[in-house]
Amino acid sequence: MDSEIIGIFDRVIRENRKLLTVYEAKLAISFYGLSVTEMGLARDLDEALEIAHKIGFPVVLKIVSPDIVHKTDVGGVILNIKNEEELEKAYQKMMKVVKGNVPNARIDGILVEEMLKPSVEVIIGGMRDRQFGPVVIFGLGGIFVEVFKDISYGIAPLVREEALDMIKNTRAYKILKGYRGKGPYDVDAIADLMVKTSNFIWTFREYIAEMDLNPVFVYEKGVKIADARIVCERENRL
Repeated sequence: MDSEIIGIFDRVIRENRKLLTVYEAKLAISFYGLSVTEMGLARDLDEALEIAHKIGFPVVLKIVSPDIVHKTDVGGVILNIKNEEELEKAYQKMMKVVKGNVPNARIDGILVEEMLKPSVEVIIGGMRDRQFGPVVIFGLGGIFVEVFKDISYGIAPLVREEALDMIKNTRAYKILKGYRGKGPYDVDAIADLMVKTSNFIWTFREYIAEMDLNPVFVYEKGVKIADARIVCERENRL
């Protein structure tokens, strides 16, 4: 699937963009075998309903636009849609609000995704460092990234033991081991995802300047990527 992934990156570069849309980012990592939410891109309401029935309610709607960086800020995310009636209202509301807030934005469609059950959220990501090359990060995800800044770092590509050490070097590890009758959570699945992510970043290091998988929901068994952000910037190699 490398050719499909490179095709996504090349299209972004041709269009003089740096940021992949959420759909492009999640599609690219899914091609590489990373565990993303079930999803589909809808270009009208009928397609949205069809995708939602295929996935199963409840679902999430996210605006897909190359011109919108922060989807939530412009009304481009609606969670926990439980049935057809709610989906129709949410779809129409999102299109109206987003077009009102960013009237000149190009809209590729609306992403329909499965609504994940609440759990511990972590961030897995990376960046291109001038000195060390592709660097991998791990920490508590969601809103806690900025609040606690609980991040550990590693050099891509990781082996499993390095991923586990990164996890254990954060305060998140205490939560993942279990607390107040919840957990323990699937640390092995996190480590496996970190290794795959590091391999993805390494394989496409000429394209990827930054990458965040946040949040990644961690369960007692398994993990699931809810959102993804990839900044694409072709590295010039002399």
